[in-house]
Amino acid sequence: MDPCPFVRLTVGNLALKIPVASKPARSVVHPSSSPCFCKIKLKSFPLQSAVVPFIPPENNLPDSHVHPIAATFHLSKCDLDKLAGKSIFAGKLCLKISIYTGRRGTTCGVNSGRLLGKVSVPLDLAGTVAKTTVFHNGWIRIGKDAKGSSAQFHLNVKAEPDPRFVFQFDGEPECSPQVFQIQGNISQPVFTCKFSFRNTGDRNHRSRSLQSEPGGSRSWLSSFGSERERLGKERKGWSITVHDLSGSPVAAASMVTPFVASPGSDRVSCSTPGSWLILRPSDGTWKPWGRLEAWRERGGSDGLGYRFELIPDTNGGMSAAGIVLAESTLSSSKGGKFVIDMSCHSGGNNNGGSNGRATPGSATSPACSPKSSGDYGYGLWPYCMYRGFVMSASVEGEGRCSKPKVEVSVPHVNCTEDAAAFVALAAAVDLSVDACRLFSQRLRKELCQQVELVG
Repeated sequence: MDPCPFVRLTVGNLALKIPVASKPARSVVHPSSSPCFCKIKLKSFPLQSAVVPFIPPENNLPDSHVHPIAATFHLSKCDLDKLAGKSIFAGKLCLKISIYTGRRGTTCGVNSGRLLGKVSVPLDLAGTVAKTTVFHNGWIRIGKDAKGSSAQFHLNVKAEPDPRFVFQFDGEPECSPQVFQIQGNISQPVFTCKFSFRNTGDRNHRSRSLQSEPGGSRSWLSSFGSERERLGKERKGWSITVHDLSGSPVAAASMVTPFVASPGSDRVSCSTPGSWLILRPSDGTWKPWGRLEAWRERGGSDGLGYRFELIPDTNGGMSAAGIVLAESTLSSSKGGKFVIDMSCHSGGNNNGGSNGRATPGSATSPACSPKSSGDYGYGLWPYCMYRGFVMSASVEGEGRCSKPKVEVSVPHVNCTEDAAAFVALAAAVDLSVDACRLFSQRLRKELCQQVELVG
């Protein structure tokens, strides 16, 4: 089945250039006096924001290697149709950007930034599903008097095709649902999921190359207890296996570190997160592909914190550090989107606000900078394999019926197992919402082992 058409609209290469003046105009702020940021708006899509770096007046172009992409809008065919819809009340479609001086945020409910200028970039998205279109690339004068203002704002706005395979669970992962591939109004089954409780003494889901880790973090595997108090304070042994239509297992997600309440509380803390291994079949056994950690954030957000990392293939060992591809927080009550996007954002929000995004510059991964070897870091693993948008999965909040919708970029699917691994990851993220629920709350029966129900 063909993939679904998507368009990726990006805003990048932001910069602000203000010449030094002895008596600057009211609209001009000296670079040393205040930072700058901008707010980026496209119709009804969530507002995004990004830092705008200053560059010296003598520079003609910003350093695109440092701040290549500030904001991204992922547009489906439905989104494109809505944006192209004509109305007597709507003018021409434009991307609107407001540039501010000062720090982002609010003070006593009032925006702390001061408006420096506004930019409007006309968009014509017709044909962008087939070819890349650059709408603007260069400098624009900004300020109250655009003709006389010495402040200049640089940006690049472009749209490029980003076709994706779309998969939809027809039920909650713990109910062992089917997974359909969606293309327009057509859907067809491609996978089946089987949720189960792995006997903690059974290591069939552990690769032969996955050795015991030092310390006591995995000691629970060999000391499965039956104390009611302990059962009430931990969730463990969950597993979901993805099968193709022939019944062959093509991916799995297995809970390898239990979700345990931290001492003196009823929540999973970030200091002791639960974790899953995302597994792929290899030579008759399971091979670790990625690790997902999840926990319950403290404070007002009370969200689901998560971190996903790739596990390097070390041919028999686990010595190499995992490479973090996504790390963020989702609302426990409202849900959101889990996203892996290898674009180097300059500090802006991803589309949707609560989406995760890649962290190429983390301590465990090659820095995405001009000093890195290869194509700005992309020549190194995993950047030679995973570039741009990789995948997203919808996540519902606690107590809501969740049927994850998974989008995977076409370049990252070369076989059935590739797609199945992302489906298994989406299931693990969704199940983590339940695994991280407060232990004072009861889970649905599908998530409780028989011994717990009897207890």
